[in-house]
Amino acid sequence: MNLNERAEMAVQRKNSGKYNCAQAVTTALADQTGLQEEQMKQISAGFCAGMGNMQATCGALIGAGMIAGLKTEGKGTLKVTRQIQEAFREACGAITCRDLKAVTDGKPLCPCEECVRNAVLIYGRVMGLE
Repeated sequence: MNLNERAEMAVQRKNSGKYNCAQAVTTALADQTGLQEEQMKQISAGFCAGMGNMQATCGALIGAGMIAGLKTEGKGTLKVTRQIQEAFREACGAITCRDLKAVTDGKPLCPCEECVRNAVLIYGRVMGLE
């Protein structure tokens, strides 16, 4: 599965109502880890709506960071997650759920589906999956 297909899978999962933003990202990238999709869904369950419904860091971004930590086995993860975060901020305009969902001109800065898509694509670019 290529990176664009992974990103679209994540968006479909988010839109299904059965996955939150973090779960959509982690399950679409689960094969990057030693864990199964269902395990990734469980691990990331509490990271929706901005870090557990606190309107803080976007769940999609947290999901990408979780996968990066597993993929790097914790070695150099901070550097990788910083790269992901910076690219995500550039693509989406912010990194907190509160700011991403802020409505201006009748629409949010970056809808959840775009956050999910961007998190998967950015993870892939940073980790060399393209």
